[in-house]
Parts: sequence; structure tokens; C-alpha cells
Amino acid sequence: MEVPVMRHSPHATVVAVLSVVLLVLAACGVPPHHSSQSPVPEIKASAVEDALQTRTTLTFWSWVPNLRKTVELFQRRYPKIKVNLIDAGRSKVEYTRLRAALKARTGVPDVVQIEYFALPRFAFSGTLADLNPYGAEELAGRFSPSAWDQVDLNGSVYAVPQDTGPMTMIYRKDVFDRLGLTPPRTWKEFVTVAEKIRRKDPRVFVTSVDPSDSGIADSLIWQAGGRPFGIENATTIRIDLQDKGSRRWAELWTRLSRERLVEPATTWSGAWWKNMASGRYALWITGAWAPGVIEGAIPRTRGRWRAAPLPRWDAGEPVNAENGGSGVSVLATSEHQLAAFGFARWLDSDPEAVRSLSTSSGVFPATTGLLESRRFLDVRIPILGGQQANRLFSKGSTQVAKGWQYLPFQLYANSLFGDTVGRSLSEATDLNAGLRDWQRRLSAYARRQGFDVSPG
Repeated sequence: MEVPVMRHSPHATVVAVLSVVLLVLAACGVPPHHSSQSPVPEIKASAVEDALQTRTTLTFWSWVPNLRKTVELFQRRYPKIKVNLIDAGRSKVEYTRLRAALKARTGVPDVVQIEYFALPRFAFSGTLADLNPYGAEELAGRFSPSAWDQVDLNGSVYAVPQDTGPMTMIYRKDVFDRLGLTPPRTWKEFVTVAEKIRRKDPRVFVTSVDPSDSGIADSLIWQAGGRPFGIENATTIRIDLQDKGSRRWAELWTRLSRERLVEPATTWSGAWWKNMASGRYALWITGAWAPGVIEGAIPRTRGRWRAAPLPRWDAGEPVNAENGGSGVSVLATSEHQLAAFGFARWLDSDPEAVRSLSTSSGVFPATTGLLESRRFLDVRIPILGGQQANRLFSKGSTQVAKGWQYLPFQLYANSLFGDTVGRSLSEATDLNAGLRDWQRRLSAYARRQGFDVSPG
């Protein structure tokens, strides 16, 4: 059973939602390990450092590539702490294994990587420790506001932010140059560029669109001003996939799809990477973490890519959204929470650690110390032809619009995307119809879980 969660919400409403959470957990037969209703006494700051000087073994689940290099830096700094680093799978795979380990009460890690969209579900179920008693709230100023908002729920902090994914546009400069085009600055120009590409070279599409990926659709709806999901009070959730931003996104991408200006394709597949390498797709709408992924997957395209801001909808200041990002949490079941928090804090805020994560693992940082540092901003990125793109990405992280919320059962919502909106994308039909079908199914599911559903 899914558990109600809330993000970017007023304090009083979240308190009410948490009350419902505990009732739902009881109904599911899942005893909460800890909740914000059972506060832990404040702990002296020195206690965390003391724990890091005590011989301890921590188990850390993370999918971040080349993370071992950064972990070794930690162990050199704190030689009495041994970190068992385990790749338990990315995203849903890891979350499934985590739930299984908790149920079996064996093999549960001390520290775990969790994406922001999934964090509230684990936090409010009692799976994660509230880090505020250990001094986590004092870290807020070290991170970008958009990152900190993801981990601060009802005044409790359930993770130390590690990375973010401000949206950007990564384009093939060689393709744009060959076709005599410049990157679009607005979505209207985006359509014009897409049309010119198809006229000039029918083998090329402006981009691909993944009918199974709700994440990119969510991010683009977010950037378009949509706020389709939310929790209004303890018993009522809002599902309105026909709000202005959702319809604005649907109208644009319906046109692109119907006119065959974009190609349906499964992102991350072998065929997709082959097409990315060949220049079949002139650009990729993605998060700021993408250059490192491209470098690892198709290094032979080094120098052919550049980054540009996401196209705007309106005149005035640019508005951005996030795509991706995660934090490092401490399990409520851990017998070494002090040391675990100390490790998470070091990993995601220590200057040496965040530089290592950025250079070795390609993580786009959440820490303002690195985001604003000249050393980071001046880096020339080889896959982008030496472009100092971190300047662009860092600025984009300051333009992320506020107010986005996910559903209490977002993983389930994501699973329905392919059969609703995704089908419309695959068949090049009206995306608004797909959004309405998605809303209908989500609303029915929510009612079966005991929620009242507000259409907006």
C-alpha cells in the first residue's frame, strides 16, 4: 500500500497528513520505526565527530558511478570508519530491495541513496531517521534552495542533498552547424527549428520522446507552469492534469508528435544511444547531469555537443524545473546513526568530497559552495567541446520554479504513464486525451486508497 506524502507544503497541512500516514501504516501492518511525532532529543555536535572517531562499519547503498574514489577519501579522513559500498540497483530496483530487506529485518543498510521524488514515501513511513537532532538543519545554507526543499519535510530533514538536475538542452553543434541553425530560445522557435530540420534532412529529428518516461513529462509540465498534483488536506489530494501548464505542454507535444517532428524512442536503450551517436537526434532535453552520461556512453562524440538553456514559454525571466536528483538518508533501523549522519554530511557537503563527486562521478552538485566556486564554474567540459557549461547549469538551478508536488503514490502513477499519455505519444494522438485518461486512472486508484480527489 502506498503512503501519503507531501512536498513544499504548509506546516499545518503536513501535520494532518502525517496523522493519516500513521493510520495507513497501521492498516498495512507496517510498524513505523520512527516518525516526526516521536522526537529524538537534540544531540551535541561533538557527538557526531566522536562517532566518526569510533571503530564502526557502515553499509551504504548507492548507484552513483565511480563512488568508490570518494568513499576512499572519507576513509582516509576517518580511518576508524569502514564503509561497505553496495550497488543495490538504481531507483525502483533499489527501493524494491530496500522494502524487502526491511520486511525481512535483515540486510538493511545504514545509509541509502534515494531520489527526491521517492523520499517522502520512505520518510513518512518511518523508514528514515530524522536528521535534525544531529544538526542537519544547520546545513541548509550550504545547499541550493531547490535541493534543500526536497529533503526538508514538515521541518524534519530526511536526507542530505547530493545532486540536482536543473533542466537544460544538450544539442549537437555539428548537426546545427551543418543545417545552418541556432539553438531555439523559446518553445515557438523550437517548433520552427524542428520543422527546418525535417525539411533540410529527413533522416534527423529535433529530439526523441520516450513514451514510457513520465519524468521528462513531469519536468516539462513543471516548467510550463503546471501543478497537477498535490495534497490539499489530510484526506483530499488534487489531481488536475488539465491545468494550464499541463494543457500547454500537451498542445505543444501533440503538434510535434502528429507532425512527426519528434521520434518516439526508448531512452537509454542500445538503439537510442546509437541514434544519439549518429546525430539522428539534434538535441536532448535533460538534466544538467547529462554531459557525464554522454561521455561515458558515446565518448566518440566528444566535442560535438554543446549546452543551452531550456526554451522559454513567456517573455521575462527564464523559468526552469528539475529533472532528477537525490539525497543520502540514514535508516531509522541503523545502530550507528551518528556515524551514518557524519558520513552523509561529509559526502555531500565537504569541499573535497563534493569536488570528487563532481569530477569522478559526474554528479551535478547541490552545494552552493561548489555551484558558486570559480573552480567549478570555469571547468571546460570535453564532451561539450570545452564549453564552460557549469555556468549555465548553475544559473539554471537558481531559476527552478517553486510549488511542484508529487502524488503520495508517485511510483504507481509513473507505472500508468506508458498506457495513458505514453500511448498517445506512440500513436501520435491528442496528448490531452492521454492526460485525461491518466487522471481518470489515478483518481480511481486514489479513491480506492480512501482519498477524496479534488480535480483542481
